[in-house]
Amino acid sequence: MYHLDYLVFIGRFQPFHLAHLQTVQIALSQSKKVLIGLGSVQSERSLKNPFLACERERMILSNFSVEDQERIEFIHIIDVYNDQKWVTLVKQLVHEKIGDACKIGLIGHFKDDSSYYLALFPNWKLVELESLENSISATPLREAYYAGEIQRQFFPQGTIQFLENFQKSTAFKQLQQQFLAERSLQ
Repeated sequence: MYHLDYLVFIGRFQPFHLAHLQTVQIALSQSKKVLIGLGSVQSERSLKNPFLACERERMILSNFSVEDQERIEFIHIIDVYNDQKWVTLVKQLVHEKIGDACKIGLIGHFKDDSSYYLALFPNWKLVELESLENSISATPLREAYYAGEIQRQFFPQGTIQFLENFQKSTAFKQLQQQFLAERSLQ
């Protein structure tokens, strides 16, 4: 029924939006399991990376049925600013999670210069997606969020609920103050 044992989907998911959801749904239709590689898992929050890895896991899983949640696993990828070291790290994390005896693929979309990493795993089957409906960069979504607006048309319901709850946190208030201060200097 499935072409692959695992499809790996790598991203920061800051936050998880509808194009991400669509990608995971396609991956679930083509492989037994989906391994989501959460990038930028450093422990400190920033305007670019406001959500911790554990928060992103909850945010992502909240958008799927219990049955689908059981088919989604995660690895945590730290930022390594060297492609060769980064690829080695990703392969090591995938191997530690799932072992050797699996047919592995990588799913993604060459949307811009940041997508070049999709070509760095020639031993994995590439499932290249065409332009996705509601495809958008998360940067303007975060900026609107810090300005007080959740652009609901770009998010699945689980993410909306997560974002609403996170707005009540001290972490959000600190990030919002930082965003507004930086914006006032521009």
